[in-house]
Amino acid sequence: MMNTHIAFIFVIFCLHSCAAIRCYQCATSEDGEYEDNCGAYSSFDDTKHVGVECNSEEANTPGTFCAKITAQGPIGFIWDGRWRQVIRRCAAVTKAGVNDACNWKVQLNGEYIEECYCSKDNCNSAPGATAVCLLLLLAGQALGLYAAV
Repeated sequence: MMNTHIAFIFVIFCLHSCAAIRCYQCATSEDGEYEDNCGAYSSFDDTKHVGVECNSEEANTPGTFCAKITAQGPIGFIWDGRWRQVIRRCAAVTKAGVNDACNWKVQLNGEYIEECYCSKDNCNSAPGATAVCLLLLLAGQALGLYAAV
């Protein structure tokens, strides 16, 4: 009897873990003039978007986790007259090979790019600044520990 309960729990767990992740999917390049549906300049409104299953035909890119990519132009405009570009989508593989993290880089032309990856349903609605704040908090704690030694 106990083995039946354990087997049932195992099957339920496997079914849940095999379910596809859902991610928000939008891009600033798809916005009309004077629109900001993907949250490039204002907060992302998740009530106006529905997450797509990343293994469905709805997904622009299939994947097992979510991505939010932000590009910021240094001087002048990038992409269709905008200073900032945001893409939210499913992702298959991160460049760094890790989930639930953000990577930053600056291109040779001075363009700043932030790529954030996460592994929970609709997790790519959050602003990247939360990751920056967490990183600064951890750096401050590390410096405090170093100074105490």
